[in-house]
Amino acid sequence: MGQPVREYLLTLCVTAAVTYLLTGPVRKFAIAAGAMPEIRARDVHREPTPRLGGIAMFGGLCAGLLVASHLTNLKSVFETNEPRALLSGAALIWILGVLDDKWGVDALVKLGGQMIAAGVMVLQGLTILWIPIPGVGTVSLTPMQGTLLTVALVVITINAVNFVDGLDGLASGMVCIAAAAFFMYAYRMWFGYGIEAAAPATLFSVVLMGMCLGFLPHNMHPARIFMGDSGSMLIGLVMAAGAVSVTGQVDPDLLNVKAGGLREATHAMVPVYIPLLLPLTVLAVPVADLLLAIVRRTWQGQSPFAADRGHLHHRLLEIGHSHSRAVLIMYFWSALIAFGAVAYSANNASMWIVLGIVLLSAVGLVLLLLPRFTPRAPRWAERIVPPRYRRIARAVVDPAGAAAEAAAAEAEEERESVPAGINGATAIGDRSRFVDRHRAGSHH
Repeated sequence: MGQPVREYLLTLCVTAAVTYLLTGPVRKFAIAAGAMPEIRARDVHREPTPRLGGIAMFGGLCAGLLVASHLTNLKSVFETNEPRALLSGAALIWILGVLDDKWGVDALVKLGGQMIAAGVMVLQGLTILWIPIPGVGTVSLTPMQGTLLTVALVVITINAVNFVDGLDGLASGMVCIAAAAFFMYAYRMWFGYGIEAAAPATLFSVVLMGMCLGFLPHNMHPARIFMGDSGSMLIGLVMAAGAVSVTGQVDPDLLNVKAGGLREATHAMVPVYIPLLLPLTVLAVPVADLLLAIVRRTWQGQSPFAADRGHLHHRLLEIGHSHSRAVLIMYFWSALIAFGAVAYSANNASMWIVLGIVLLSAVGLVLLLLPRFTPRAPRWAERIVPPRYRRIARAVVDPAGAAAEAAAAEAEEERESVPAGINGATAIGDRSRFVDRHRAGSHH
């Protein structure tokens, strides 16, 4: 049991290291190539930032798969066509993303490219063969049904990740959380129940974690580089490939035998049912954002692919959350849904798991309702935390100086909480009107 863990850890470290080391040169290349689009009305960053971070992430993907192919317990995965299918689809979607980051690609062309990439994976064997339905059993799919379902799952997952890529570090962090939870589930199926068909999904999730972890240090707020569509579509496709592999390749009847009965097998397969409905339970937040965006834009008479500032992360900024706090809240909800689903699949008869999820949900709601709460680090840790988390020094100063410091701190917090768009406009209107209204309210 220990040897596979060490090999997975080595694959994770190599993928993360290669991605991290490549991101710096890729950033310089993106600047030289002019892949720095002007700030748009829906953007929350204030300076033009280079894209094409997906180039480094694709390099990490190739390095991780190359190392895994030479490891004792993982090289058996490469005896199947699934890693080759993943790499083929990833290369196509990556090229499409690079073209979009540099020159821009029409939304319908991107949709067609996503379908082609999914179709290439299907042709090489990465497809859904059957569906486990509770109360009915295993339903075998025809080749046409399997192809359509696989393409739909891949396209939905890619766009869900692409839609949520709106704040520094948001998409890479949420996908990393999703990959960690998915790894725990797939690893349990492989080594817990001895089902070798879950091995490719386990490897894909480890490589995906490494890609995100290696890119995150460069992408945290304030970001030095964006992953762009070349990165967001790439990690969405890798996540979808893992979902297709573990959902459509693992025989539920075999799991029934390994788990020791129908009841135990049904419990073990709980997270497999949900990915068929929502690509992945661990991506429930971006999928919900995707569906809400489509409904909102269609209701307003716009194209479903027309960009706007109505996403969940934009709403968090509107109600007063800072950039970093909005990202952490999205992390919290993603981790709660992801690891809650994994814990429920391990023991869905435990009441403590349900009570824990309810309690953590209440904590999350409290965080949402306290947008103006600013955490402060203890005094002994002030030297190692960013300035915004330090307490105002209580030195012997005159009252006028203290009032000026407090006013400056309040103004800085307002600037951080509501990022400006074009010409100083914010997500909820002109900056000056918002600040004046806030100050007027604070005097009452």
